Amino acid sequence: MSQFWSKTVKNLTPYVPGEQPKLSQLIKLNTNESPYGPSPKVLTAIAAATNDTLRLYPDPNSDALKQSIAKIHDLPTNQVFVGNGSDEVLAHAFLGLLKQERPILFPDITYSFYPVYCNLYDIAFETIPLKEDFSINIEDYIQKNNGKNDGIIFPNPNAPTGKALPLGRIKALLQSNTQSVVIIDQAYVDYGTESAVSLVNEFPNLLVTHTLSKSYALAGLRVGYAVGHPDLIEALERIKNSFNSYPIDKLAMAGAIAAIDDQDYLKRISKAVIQTRENLIKDLNELGFETIPSYANFIFTKHPTKDAAAIAAALREKHIIVRHFKMARIDQYLRITIGTDEQCSTLIKALKEII
Repeated sequence: MSQFWSKTVKNLTPYVPGEQPKLSQLIKLNTNESPYGPSPKVLTAIAAATNDTLRLYPDPNSDALKQSIAKIHDLPTNQVFVGNGSDEVLAHAFLGLLKQERPILFPDITYSFYPVYCNLYDIAFETIPLKEDFSINIEDYIQKNNGKNDGIIFPNPNAPTGKALPLGRIKALLQSNTQSVVIIDQAYVDYGTESAVSLVNEFPNLLVTHTLSKSYALAGLRVGYAVGHPDLIEALERIKNSFNSYPIDKLAMAGAIAAIDDQDYLKRISKAVIQTRENLIKDLNELGFETIPSYANFIFTKHPTKDAAAIAAALREKHIIVRHFKMARIDQYLRITIGTDEQCSTLIKALKEII
């Protein structure tokens, strides 16, 4: 700790991202990256953008990217916001929409960046316990303080559990919670979950965030977006333009537009991940693992007699990296990203030897 640190920095406990090890011949199943490359059209678009125009600043409003996003969701561009990955989009939403007088609500087991943002921006929050089966109970949010809160946020599907709420339950929450913002974080929506984007014109307090890092296979470009009522989007724009007026660089914008425009490729690789996920769950069940039903590009699983940390360590010795969380209720679970069929087969072979 330095004498020159501000009080804010001294009190922070930063988010810890998934490990990015520098090992050779590694099977990396710990950070929910796509096992497939992006659309070939992305590479072509980035190559075309690598020219003399790089000496100029990019479009500060990212208008062309917003147009592509608006088109796939059948929305006007003033209902679209873009940022450097969904983490930046969420950061602006916490500061611009969730920093209010009363506590905001989110699950006790969820994306661990949420409490980090609350501490960074001095936002009061309360966590709502997941049910015994790790599902989100909408009634708990409706009944909390008789529906009086200053915001609700959760991923759908949730992370790290992979469990998802049907669209009808989210609609029920919005119908009962009309006086504060509800943010649905849809980082993994393309792996079998109903999108809440269809509700944004019905509920002016709904903001839906998405990322191109997962299903679009663009984690290396850092592009995310949000859609919602124009008033919510304006709040994010005000924060963005007080922080970084040029958030999306030209190469990232070109690649993101090409990826979004190639919806056929998105559907194809998402379908492949879903099929591999179901095969992996079946193979794990045969080894005695207990796996939570997943609608994401990862699974959350435990073995009834083997310690999760010990399994993760043994896999690491075989150059297979998975995610283990040292948290109450989930410290015996492993989160395993869905890799290629070959990677998952190697994982199962290693687990057979370990178990």
